Amino acid sequence: MIVSRPERVMNYVVLLVFAAFALAPILVILTTALAPSTTSPGGLATFASAWTQGRFGHYLSVSALVAVVVVTTATLCSILAGYALGTMTFRGSGIVFSLFLLGLMIPTEAIVVPLFYDLRGLGLTNTLWAVAFPQIAQSIAFGAYWMRAYFRAAPRALIEAATLDGASPRRVLWSILVPIGRPAVTTLVLLTFMWTWNEFLIPLVMSPNGAFRTAPLALALFKGQHVEATGLLAAGAVLVALPVVVLYLFLQRHFIRGMIEGAVRE
Repeated sequence: MIVSRPERVMNYVVLLVFAAFALAPILVILTTALAPSTTSPGGLATFASAWTQGRFGHYLSVSALVAVVVVTTATLCSILAGYALGTMTFRGSGIVFSLFLLGLMIPTEAIVVPLFYDLRGLGLTNTLWAVAFPQIAQSIAFGAYWMRAYFRAAPRALIEAATLDGASPRRVLWSILVPIGRPAVTTLVLLTFMWTWNEFLIPLVMSPNGAFRTAPLALALFKGQHVEATGLLAAGAVLVALPVVVLYLFLQRHFIRGMIEGAVRE
């Protein structure tokens, strides 16, 4: 398609405007964190002070532990569920898939209170599992839908050729479909990690004594203790958001490819 010069210029102008809207808040936070003030020393010293006073090292490690458990379990279960629903025909598959879709539609606020009493009855509150289990279930609901779409769009000829060569369903999954579906799996991993890392309500309710307080909760507590120290608050926000940004920059090529493939498939 031939694009005229004025149209190309207009496209760049629109992209620059949207980029400015997206980057402006980030630049404001970084500038606030680095600028010296009466409550913060400025520069990297502000980040060091926020790190020490907010104990972000401890809370970031708790968030990382929860994220690793949730992402690993949810990704593995999503691949298996998506493979079964996307490539196999069995009785009740439509009902099972509908249950996964139902899990996507129920908001956390509607289930968090009865879920708390259920987990408290099992003696799991204030543990890693009380924070991780609800997020694993929510992530599997989306992951099964996402991976089902990928497996349904996978080349049938490739699956049939592998089956004729004697490959078992397990070998077809782990040796053929998963390696060529790396963008879809990477996108699922990144989305699950971001949702888990930014989750606020579930860790707040499931760990009332603060034993498994994650980084977003720590930032809220830090905000209450330093209401007027905007430099320290900005530095704390950067520290909490930094792991997600670093992971996205590391995986952005696969993430964008997976999103594009997901958009043109089912």
